[in-house]
Amino acid sequence: MKRLFLYALLATVVSGPIAPVSALAQSDTVVATVNGAEILRSDVEVAKSRLPAQLQSMPVEAVYGLLINSLIDSNLVAAAARAKGLDKDPKVRRLMARIEDQLLERNFMTDYIESRLDEKELQKRYQKLIAEASTAQEIHARHILLATEQGAKDAIAQLQGGADFADLAKQLSTGPSGPSGGDLGFFQSGQMVPEFSAAAFALAAGQYSTVPVKTQFGWHVIKVEEMRDAKPPTFEQAAPELRMALSSEIATEYLKSLREGADVKRYNLDGSAMPEAD
Repeated sequence: MKRLFLYALLATVVSGPIAPVSALAQSDTVVATVNGAEILRSDVEVAKSRLPAQLQSMPVEAVYGLLINSLIDSNLVAAAARAKGLDKDPKVRRLMARIEDQLLERNFMTDYIESRLDEKELQKRYQKLIAEASTAQEIHARHILLATEQGAKDAIAQLQGGADFADLAKQLSTGPSGPSGGDLGFFQSGQMVPEFSAAAFALAAGQYSTVPVKTQFGWHVIKVEEMRDAKPPTFEQAAPELRMALSSEIATEYLKSLREGADVKRYNLDGSAMPEAD
């Protein structure tokens, strides 16, 4: 059973998402041959890149045997399929053409985006982010999450009677932060659901809510421990998200330009013409 599971896992790895050509090893070595067909080191590296995250973090030597055997099996099965003429089947050929389109699309767009990623533009966006962050505040808060409004009111009554907030959260809160005294750490306004955020940021440091706050998770009693100006991220911390946003914009603009020059007709699932407005 374990062997079948590993085979199924690695089969999806071998036939999974197609890596861009730029991701392949620059200098390849032959790591196996199957009836004369070569399996390259780059094939192993691409297969490893499709493994689950916990396996990707392992040294290639630790999973090399599994990967190379899976690639050998894949080669043998593919050869058997060709021997039966499956590669000539119209359905299979259509699927192969789709995979080829995906490969061309991904490699072209990867190269197109990378050639237009401007470090100056990233720095400009980072400076804008810093300017916006300099006016932002964040708070350190705790909360007690309860299933009913009456339960929240009872907790507020105990606080007003002198109960310690953190101790009460450990006793009563149904949320995952309960064992740590309801501690939510520091967060900014947009990082919590709107109802919770509005109530929390309306409190001063040291205050707790005297009216239960309802959200999709239940009823909350909130206490603000501390308020401070938000610390902006460094460029190194912000760069991946900034680069992703800029990459998305570059791709969107390019696809828009392609569509403008293309003759595109859409049809409904029954084959009837779809109105242009749709």
